[in-house]
Amino acid sequence: MIVLIEGTLLKASPISATISAGGLGYAVNVPVTTAEKLPKNGEPVSLHTHAVYREDSQALYGFWTEDERDFFALVVEKVSGVGPKVAISLMSKLPLADLIAAISAENAPLLAKTPGIGKKTAERIIIELKDKLAGFLFAVSPQPRESDLPSSADANKTEDAVLALQALGYKQSDAQKAIAKAMDALGPNTSTEALIKSALG
Repeated sequence: MIVLIEGTLLKASPISATISAGGLGYAVNVPVTTAEKLPKNGEPVSLHTHAVYREDSQALYGFWTEDERDFFALVVEKVSGVGPKVAISLMSKLPLADLIAAISAENAPLLAKTPGIGKKTAERIIIELKDKLAGFLFAVSPQPRESDLPSSADANKTEDAVLALQALGYKQSDAQKAIAKAMDALGPNTSTEALIKSALG
């Protein structure tokens, strides 16, 4: 099992990172909450990873902290009917500490706001996980400065943000409306990650 990858960040999007390590290039799926902390292209990066192997595919999922990686694995392995895509969407919606708090407080309506998670699935997540969260420790990670985030043209930012929302379960028209609203609210100088978080919120 691959549990950590260290290398050079070749490129990143709000939902993925390509990392060069040991002469190989690894495609790593990441939640928005991890993508917003990634360094600039060409700089060293380290992600805690969880590999998912299936008959017809294999995928690597990366997270900024061990706790986030372990929570993702817990969701995928313990909650019936919830796969990696929904788990990543859930972790893109809220920071880990907020997810733990929502599950502990049995706040199903908050979890159900995540694309791909309805009321019944949210309730199932709470039932399956609320007694399995005692081991999580939360380390406060420094938030990236705005100047550290990737810069691009407004058109590219909105396009990337729309594609990210679609990957998280939104229909294209709904994603475009949500990102347009977020851009109006946050202004043209905001980051792609901030647009996505605003649209998800």
